[in-house]
Amino acid sequence: MGTVVMYGSVSVDGFVADENDQPGPLFDWLSDGDVPLDESGELLVSQTSYDYIRPYWDQIGVTLVGRHVFDLTDGWDGKPPSGIDHVVVVTHRPPPDGWDPEAPFHFVDGVEAAMAQAQELAGDRIVEVAAGDVGGQMLAAGLVDEVRMDVVPVVLGSGKRYFGSVHAQHLLEDPDVVIRGDRVLHLRYRVRR
Repeated sequence: MGTVVMYGSVSVDGFVADENDQPGPLFDWLSDGDVPLDESGELLVSQTSYDYIRPYWDQIGVTLVGRHVFDLTDGWDGKPPSGIDHVVVVTHRPPPDGWDPEAPFHFVDGVEAAMAQAQELAGDRIVEVAAGDVGGQMLAAGLVDEVRMDVVPVVLGSGKRYFGSVHAQHLLEDPDVVIRGDRVLHLRYRVRR
């Protein structure tokens, strides 16, 4: 079974989006560099960020998101982002009308069932959990092995929290990765068990 990683870009005050679900400058570091991060040519990062992010992306087998993120992105038009094989969507609702049943998206009710599906699909590859409400629920359920965050030097003041509405304390190990990119600090913490 692969590692389960909660991941996202975050403001220094802990938000992944503003109150209108807009990331604002949180993704600027993904277009401020000169090294293509994927084949699209739209994501351009510094060499330092590329050397950290690209190997991580290459290990991801499944991305797990909530229905809110799925709806905000229009389901990435049925193509998982960043070349990932599958997306598992935690939702109580069925796929949208007209959704292509052949698209590698799996709609699952409940975080435990969604994680079981994601791990089965990922095999020994990484299961990436989007930061936010679903990520926080996965952390609270003890299903996350590590937390990776790309900390951007901006204070949003309010909005959608990185850990969602987690109400209990969770201890992380000391960061075992701290990398300074251009306008971003890449951090990785293992979750203390």
